[in-house]
Amino acid sequence: MDMIADILLVAGALGAGFYCFVLARRLTRFTDLESGVGGAVAVLSAQVDDLTKTLAAAQSTAGESSKSLQDLTERAEDVAKRLELMVASMHDLPRQGSEPQQPPHAPQPDTVFFRHPRN
Repeated sequence: MDMIADILLVAGALGAGFYCFVLARRLTRFTDLESGVGGAVAVLSAQVDDLTKTLAAAQSTAGESSKSLQDLTERAEDVAKRLELMVASMHDLPRQGSEPQQPPHAPQPDTVFFRHPRN
């Protein structure tokens, strides 16, 4: 009986050793940097770094554009105020090319010669 127990114990140990060997090979292929998940993780990590740099550059550019747009908007508002004042001051001036209105004259009668019926 001891002999059978020893044989089963050795068989179990050999089976566990073979199972560990298969798992080790699978894990090595799984974490391979060229074709496995390790390669995918390395590529994704590089892409995250690139995207982080691109995002920082885009935020910087957007901040500069926002500042420039704000400056231009303030200048446009100042110009609009000055134009409103100019237009308001132009309402009091007579229109160019128009004569000031004169009171209407009495109509000039056409010269018509009437003959007296006696002649």
